[in-house]
Amino acid sequence: MIYTEETIRVEEKTRTLITTITQSETLNELVTRRTVIEQSNEINKKVKQFIEAKEAFEKVEAYGKFAPDYTEKRRHMRKMKRELDTNEAVMDYRISESDLQETLDLISYQLAQIVSPDIKIDAGNPFFEFAQRGCGGSCHVG
Repeated sequence: MIYTEETIRVEEKTRTLITTITQSETLNELVTRRTVIEQSNEINKKVKQFIEAKEAFEKVEAYGKFAPDYTEKRRHMRKMKRELDTNEAVMDYRISESDLQETLDLISYQLAQIVSPDIKIDAGNPFFEFAQRGCGGSCHVG
């Protein structure tokens, strides 16, 4: 690749964008909430219980309903997952994670639109309002 002044300016602007994101309140909040989770004995215990339940279920999963304790292990795994997911600190972390992802999706969309409005962006979020999905045709379900 031949480096021109334009390439260098783009790299500098990219570094500035990265710095802005890493110093943002959104990322700071995510890091703070991750630290809370990592330092919580209660959450670590729930994570361990969920992993153990998941591994126990995976051992019988291939046999399906033919395994005598398939249903019990599946229910136990889901219960452990629900307990983990409904923990307030975990919910707060996931909200922060979604907020950061939304910011990154918006940046990607805006960059793509500058290049061409025909560029499709898969934000991975069905609620992402700015990206146009599909081929633009009139085919649709139902």
